[in-house]
Amino acid sequence: MPSLKVNGRVYDVPGSADAPLLFALRNDLKLNGPKFGCGLSQCGACLVLVDGQPVRSCVTSAGAVEGQEITTLEGLGTLENPSRLQKAFMTEEAAMQCGYCINGVILRAKALLDQNPKPSEGEVRLALDGNLCRCGAQNRMVRAVLRASREP
Repeated sequence: MPSLKVNGRVYDVPGSADAPLLFALRNDLKLNGPKFGCGLSQCGACLVLVDGQPVRSCVTSAGAVEGQEITTLEGLGTLENPSRLQKAFMTEEAAMQCGYCINGVILRAKALLDQNPKPSEGEVRLALDGNLCRCGAQNRMVRAVLRASREP
């Protein structure tokens, strides 16, 4: 039974430490930000931050991240009080359509902005390159990240 620190709280998660982190987050902790996309570490829908670094939770075991800070989309803000990045995506740039990929995109953007608060457009595009979006909202996503980088 792994003990996971998620969004600032510690949880004892039932099940095997070898189980994918994604399953522990979605099934046991009822966090719906990370999505099951491909299950092969290729699409980015399952992305979470582990100690601030993007990690694909579909291929990372829950036991492998025990004792580390895990951040999911739910840990960034709420509907009533969204983070600057969530606000840029949701309202200012309308940078999502179906919403399936957006979890990974926003978390990867957060990791980028934490490391480089004022990225260029090219740096944003490079950072988001590993996240698949089939809706065609990539340009709006880039604009949302750039907008968030200009906010205090």
